[in-house]
Amino acid sequence: MTLEKKPMTSWFHCGQCGSLFQSPPGDSETRVCTRCGLDPCLSLEPAPRERAAPVRSADRMAVPEKPSRKRRSRGGVPYKLIGLGLFFLFSLLFGAGFLLNRERARVQAPTPVPVVAGPSVEDAALLNEAGPQVNQALLGFLSAGTPEARNQFVLSPIDTASKMARFYDLNLFVSILPETLIGQKSAVLPFASGRAVETVWKTEDKRQIETVFVRQDDEWRLDWDHYVRFSTYPWPLFLAGSGEDEGEFRLLARQRLAAERKDAAFISLVLYAPRFGHGNETGFQSPEFLLKRESEDGRRLAAAFQLAEDGKRPFGVDLPIENPENLIRVRVKVRRVKDEMGSRFELMKVLACHWYSSDEPGFEVPEPKVEP
Repeated sequence: MTLEKKPMTSWFHCGQCGSLFQSPPGDSETRVCTRCGLDPCLSLEPAPRERAAPVRSADRMAVPEKPSRKRRSRGGVPYKLIGLGLFFLFSLLFGAGFLLNRERARVQAPTPVPVVAGPSVEDAALLNEAGPQVNQALLGFLSAGTPEARNQFVLSPIDTASKMARFYDLNLFVSILPETLIGQKSAVLPFASGRAVETVWKTEDKRQIETVFVRQDDEWRLDWDHYVRFSTYPWPLFLAGSGEDEGEFRLLARQRLAAERKDAAFISLVLYAPRFGHGNETGFQSPEFLLKRESEDGRRLAAAFQLAEDGKRPFGVDLPIENPENLIRVRVKVRRVKDEMGSRFELMKVLACHWYSSDEPGFEVPEPKVEP
């Protein structure tokens, strides 16, 4: 058995097409590439057409080729449909939210106060002008969920913010639904600093809410101190010996033995805490205070009690205000004193015989009697 001798071959690299091919070693002039059929040695002859790489200009290399209009339109249709669907969805949600907010505002708005012609045309015009703004301010205050939000609607908000925080730390926050408020009557308060608007409301559960609005920075703002009957400390706790030894309080005052002591040199006074929303009820009672009748505070108190007996109110306002019989409203400074005799209280000053944030008396205070 003889083995057939295979011809000797070697591997070569084609300089034209770049392929590797096998060829017998021999004269390089007769060697051709088995792939492209050309002389594998580099020459000026161009490479075969099927192997030639496409030539691009610098501009075409820099800018990617855009897909055809047909491909672009086919690929963009789903995204357009999705975007259109989202647009309609957001439109429906926005419209529903707008209608809900409008309905909620309509339901929660207090029933407007009927404007009754006051003692002058100017007062009636002011009540007509201020009415809608007062309504909106009260709605905003009652609907606000935080002290910071409520503070936007009150008089002197910077000063009131700290008082509001301390007050609600010590007193129960009374929540009132605006839609339960029904306006009763409004009147103009002729303060020396400018006219204010006082309004009386009733709730569905028969509570009486009184509000005073003062124009400040071109807005009608709630007199929060008057609204909550602000005192620097709860009256029952103060009487029990808690808190600071001196404070300012909005209270109800009763004259003891008024008829029997009308000619006496001293006025006997007892102070009570008011109940928010229940003007004809009283809370904790103080010990008796004695004031000289001819002192400034004594003359002011005597005039205020006489005014109430005549069926009138400070500043001449005609409003259906609830007050316990024979009691008047006072804003006073009281001090608690501890000495060897125990604990007692001193009436330091009668600031006003009303609860407004004004020291004006609102009525005529007689001059002291001249001793002969």
